Amino acid sequence: MERLMPIAVKRPLAKRRLWGRVRPPRARYFGGTKPFFFVRALRRGTQPTRLGELRMVAGRLEVRLAKTDAEIAAAQRLRYEVFYEELSAKASQDVAAERRDFDRFDPFCDHLIVLDHTSAPARVVGVYRLLRRDMAARVGQFYTQDEFSIRKLLRGGRQVLELGRSCVHPEFRNAGVMNLMWRALAHYIVMHDVKILFGCASFPGADPEKHSLALSYLHNSHLAPNQIRPRALRKRYINMNRIRADLIDEKEAQLALPPLLRGYLRLGGVIGDGAVIDEQFDTLDVCIVVRTDQLAEDYARRYQRMRDRTGVDAAGSPLGA
Repeated sequence: MERLMPIAVKRPLAKRRLWGRVRPPRARYFGGTKPFFFVRALRRGTQPTRLGELRMVAGRLEVRLAKTDAEIAAAQRLRYEVFYEELSAKASQDVAAERRDFDRFDPFCDHLIVLDHTSAPARVVGVYRLLRRDMAARVGQFYTQDEFSIRKLLRGGRQVLELGRSCVHPEFRNAGVMNLMWRALAHYIVMHDVKILFGCASFPGADPEKHSLALSYLHNSHLAPNQIRPRALRKRYINMNRIRADLIDEKEAQLALPPLLRGYLRLGGVIGDGAVIDEQFDTLDVCIVVRTDQLAEDYARRYQRMRDRTGVDAAGSPLGA
C-alpha cells in the first residue's frame, strides 16, 4: 500500500506536516491545469518584509495603496475610462455593464492609486496594479503568463513584482504625477525586498508591421540577458527582429516607443524575446524586465538619510512635488 502512495503526499507526511497543509500535485498527469513545478516555484522564497505604510503627498495629490473596495472600484472605473473609452479595448458584457475594468487577478493585487484632493471625496486619477510572487501563488499564475513564459525569472525564489494596468487621467498626464507614482513604487520595492520588476508593455494598435522599427530596435539594443529572458508563448510568438540592425535609426526608433516603455528603458529595463498581439486591448505587447538593485539601493539610501535626519518614516512624510 505504501508503494502506491503518491510521492507528493508521502513526502510531507514523512516530514510530519499537518495533513491540512498537504497540497496535491497539479501536473498534467494528475488532471490539473497548471504544472506542479510552477506552483511550487511561486511559493518558494522569503516572505515580504515591511518598512511601514506607503503614503506620499505632493501638494493636492496623494499616492498610496487602495484600502477599501470602493477605492479599488474607483481605480477600475478609471481603467475603464482610459482603456475602453479613450482607447480601443473590447469590453466583455460584464465589464461593459459595470463600466469597470476588472478580472480575476484584481482581488489578489495591491492597487497603487493617486488621489486628487481638490474635490470631495478625493478622485482617483492614477493607478498601478501590483502583483507580487506570494500573491500570484494564491491566484495560480501571473497575468503576464497568458502571453509570455517567465520561468527564468522565477528561479532561485527571489521576490518578483508584476506591474500592470497602469494609467493616468488625461488631465493629470504630466511628469509630476508619474514621478510621484515611481517614488511610491520605489518605496514599495524596498518594503517587500523586490529584486525584479516585469510586465507587459504595450504598443497601441495590434499590427506588427506598424511597429517594425521600434520592435527591431528593442530586439537589437535592449534584449534581456538569456538567464532572465522571458519568451513569448510559442503559439502567440511574433518575431521582433524585422529590420536589419544597420538600417535602424535609433533616434527615430526611440521616438516610436510608447512613453511608459521609454521610462522603463531609462531605468535599465530589458526586453523579452518576441511580441504578442492582445486582441482584447488592441495592442502589441512586449515583456519588460527591470532589475531593482540600483533603484532600490538609491531609494534605501535616501530613506535612511531622511530617517537619520528627521526621525520620521519617509513613507509618512509630505514630499515636495
